[in-house]
Amino acid sequence: MATLETRLRDVVGDRTATALENGIGAHTVDDLLRHYPRRYVVRGELSDISELKADDEVTILAEIFSTNTRTLQGRKGTILEVIVTDGRSKLSLTFFNQAWRERELRVGRQGLFAGKVGDFKGKKQLSHPDYELIADGSDVDSAIDEFAGKYLPLYPATGKLPSWKIAQCMKLAIEALDDVPDFLPENIRTEHNYPTLKEALTNLHQPTDLSQADRARERLTFDEAFLLQLLLVVRRAELRALNAKSRPVRKGGLLEAFDATLPFELTPGQIAVTEEIENDLAASHPMHRLLQGEVGSGKTIVAMRAMLAVVDSGGQSALLAPTEVLAQQHLRTFNKLLGALGQGGMLGGAEYATQVTLITGSQNAASRKESLALAASGDAGIVIGTHALLGESVAFADLGLIVVDEQHRFGVEQRDALKTKAEFPPHLLVMTATPIPRTVAMTVFGDLDVSTLRELPLGRQPITTHVIAAAEKPAFVERAWARIREEVAQGHQAYVVAPRISATQSADSDMDFLFGTTTAQMASVEELAPSLHSGPLAGLKVAMLHGQLSSDEKDMTMRAFSAGEIDVLVSTTVIEVGVDVPNATIMVIMDADRFGVSQLHQLRGRVGRGTSPGLCLLVTNVEQEMPARLRLDAVAGTLDGFELSRIDLEQRREGDVLGSSQSGTRSHLRLLRVLRDEVLIDSARSAAQLLVDTDPLLNQYPLLATALSDLRANEAADYIDKG
Repeated sequence: MATLETRLRDVVGDRTATALENGIGAHTVDDLLRHYPRRYVVRGELSDISELKADDEVTILAEIFSTNTRTLQGRKGTILEVIVTDGRSKLSLTFFNQAWRERELRVGRQGLFAGKVGDFKGKKQLSHPDYELIADGSDVDSAIDEFAGKYLPLYPATGKLPSWKIAQCMKLAIEALDDVPDFLPENIRTEHNYPTLKEALTNLHQPTDLSQADRARERLTFDEAFLLQLLLVVRRAELRALNAKSRPVRKGGLLEAFDATLPFELTPGQIAVTEEIENDLAASHPMHRLLQGEVGSGKTIVAMRAMLAVVDSGGQSALLAPTEVLAQQHLRTFNKLLGALGQGGMLGGAEYATQVTLITGSQNAASRKESLALAASGDAGIVIGTHALLGESVAFADLGLIVVDEQHRFGVEQRDALKTKAEFPPHLLVMTATPIPRTVAMTVFGDLDVSTLRELPLGRQPITTHVIAAAEKPAFVERAWARIREEVAQGHQAYVVAPRISATQSADSDMDFLFGTTTAQMASVEELAPSLHSGPLAGLKVAMLHGQLSSDEKDMTMRAFSAGEIDVLVSTTVIEVGVDVPNATIMVIMDADRFGVSQLHQLRGRVGRGTSPGLCLLVTNVEQEMPARLRLDAVAGTLDGFELSRIDLEQRREGDVLGSSQSGTRSHLRLLRVLRDEVLIDSARSAAQLLVDTDPLLNQYPLLATALSDLRANEAADYIDKG
């Protein structure tokens, strides 16, 4: 008998085991049984050929409709074309120099055919497919019985390892499998009426009916959700058990002096979130909070007040930003808002003043030395920086609070690397302007408390968004340039965004995969800026901004744009977050189909930040009804970032949803889908929380403790790989 840990070589033999290792990465019985079916072929049903897509590896059950062998034109050899049918659609199978196959591939026979779907002159085909014919005198039912009983599971397969061969291996593994220890607590399993783990694995691969397969899949999906939520609940409990230095708000200090200088009132939402953060800072365990909010909802001022509260307690705060442009923008914002309160130890500095310093990777030696000294001495109460903050040379006198801006750009490993620079476990505030659906927040940021800012500060102007179909209405593109001239004539400024820096920059194949777009004639900053300057925007002050410029060039350009010395900034997405120029009122995004929904929402949030309304024009060559065009229409149709984030995530792969925010979890989630399985995740979270509340160390559940330990070990391995 075999266990889940048994090597496949001991069950299916060396040759087949090698094929499984190379084909699907399976080394043990557990690895094989976790290779789940995509769907099932039901007795009496042929495959729906019309649903096949080019480049898919498929296994189909079909009937041979016709065969024909002909000589190749212009060269030696023959081609055998076999047409198979499901009764409605047809598919071509082609074999080169294998005319002998015509003797067994006879009209009327049924079989399983596997291969990669190709497209030849608009016609779908399988070239040299692997196949398994149903023996003469047998029926489809008995043929399927040979593999899996009533239903034939169809698996993700490879060219050398077709689905039915995987099914044969599954049958051998299940027949050899002994009792399977079940880590899911019995009370949770029975409460949900789930099958045992062995029953679930067996029923998913060899169901007697589809409802049985569905129940098995739900049990295994719940396992994934439950283990992940348990990990997050345990991690959260461990964080709460840590001793942190309490940082309560102090009356009569820097924060109070800062509040007195603010030229505006906080919104009710900002006040509520501020109270949550202040309560966390005053606690004896470290704060771990996610602050999410709409573009322009005022997250920065909330974070800034928290940082000043920590300075009042004698500590320091570090703000980690994903780009130098954003880090420099934060520095300018902090210095502007603090004024004399940010000039501690300097002539003209206020009584409670501190200093703000910047640490980035491209600083010159003298500037970096000064910034490192300010951080190490504690003279700089606020230290802003990029990944350079994680460097070994960066030290703090008393790091009390870490603020991570645009959390989705960083992983757990960056957070933890910065924490090691504190004497006591520091408080943590992570921020994102990309609204996150609740189940994604639970799955990706489940170890964090979540605060949300939905309302915009008073005075923020509405942004109107329109889609411009460049190929259909080129005159509308000319009108876009005219609108920029009109805005500049009224004393305003404009952004023009392009998806790449230069014409030679390689295209992002992932974007093509996600959005079905092509890179032909895609706009670039280095081509677009001079053509606009000499053409439709002649006479205006046009400048470029992109990630390949030096730190000084980027800083000078942004300072000039902020000061109104540049009319039109032609940029890549480096201006996506944090850039705040209230005088900018119009944005034109070229090849807008190259960007995701949330990214477009972020970009347009750069306009309408002052007293004048904002206008965003999305230029595209994508035709009506294409998925990318529908995405642009969705952006134009609403300013609700939470609604757009859900649309965005529904169009993306699960790996993109989870990103690297939770190292190790992506390989663990094979069935769970965070948007689809909302109810399941809720249920798993409740069960995990109740379990940890009653048995924090899982002493009553040794199998579950082992499964959780294995998941943590996988996380640690991923952490080391990325470090």
